[in-house]
Amino acid sequence: MNIYPLFRAVLFMFDPERAHAISMTLLEIVYRLKLSRVLFGQRKHAPVKVLGLEFPNAVGLAAGLDKNGDHIDALAACGFGFVEIGTVTPRPQPGNPRPRLFRLVKDQAIINRMGFNNSGVEYLVNKVKASKRDCIIGINIGKNRDTSLEHAVNDYVSAFEQVYPHADYITVNISSPNTPGLRDLQHGEELSRLLQTLKQCQRQLSEKYGSYKPLLVKIAPDLSDEEIRQLAKALLENAVDGVIATNTSNQRPPLKSTGLATEQGGLSGRPIQPQSDHVLTVLINELNGKIPVIAVGGIMSAADAQRKIQAGACLVQLYTGFIYSGPQLISDISDEIS
Repeated sequence: MNIYPLFRAVLFMFDPERAHAISMTLLEIVYRLKLSRVLFGQRKHAPVKVLGLEFPNAVGLAAGLDKNGDHIDALAACGFGFVEIGTVTPRPQPGNPRPRLFRLVKDQAIINRMGFNNSGVEYLVNKVKASKRDCIIGINIGKNRDTSLEHAVNDYVSAFEQVYPHADYITVNISSPNTPGLRDLQHGEELSRLLQTLKQCQRQLSEKYGSYKPLLVKIAPDLSDEEIRQLAKALLENAVDGVIATNTSNQRPPLKSTGLATEQGGLSGRPIQPQSDHVLTVLINELNGKIPVIAVGGIMSAADAQRKIQAGACLVQLYTGFIYSGPQLISDISDEIS
């Protein structure tokens, strides 16, 4: 029996950010009482080999839900084959002022302008070290808000070096709409300089630790076809290991929740599905199978996930769909695409 709709009805009575904190606390309690399997079922075992890693199944949690790695084991127990934590920055930062998270229920969507609120990379690393690592763990890294774009590469290198020994893969977030100027790193010389530096760092750390950790880049859904082509070219030239498509959107398609439609921040959920699918299709065509792609954006059902896989994605990630549908969606997708 799926009890999540009742649980969600209660949660949605609270402010979204408070509801998130409550839900994570309850999820942790369920896990510690060893009730996860009873309530959510056993994780679907359908291994997928990609990025040189074996994922227990192809359904993962996108970055943003567990920014500090506080709930890795509890989230893995929901059935995810991999959990991506972060975005984490070298130094702790509070993020943007509240309110900064908005629930658009009629649209099955969310707008957030959190602004990389997190406790810093040292805190996150300690949480990863304390986890049971019952799934693949990705760590999503970003720059601090007060670091200029000119010096952004230093932040990424700092975070990359610190998380490297503890991550199964590392994602470079250059596509959040909530850090001023961040998306400029998706283009031209800024992108090339960042990727060249991180690939060099990756080679050095691989030799140091005797273990190669894949480097992924997460991109925006608001790119033009030409921008996607130029981005794909840079990713191929720099031998990036993988791409995550896509992040949240600055665009505002027609929304039913008109009272919240004007809020600033990144839109996620069902409304961005068409543009996310389009970016995914163009990107996969440009990469021509040379770099694996993880698909995220507008996945609200098993059919949505299947469409991403059919387009050429190797794995999928959930965020907004997980909030609206709960762990049952993980199971449904795993059954559909395995």
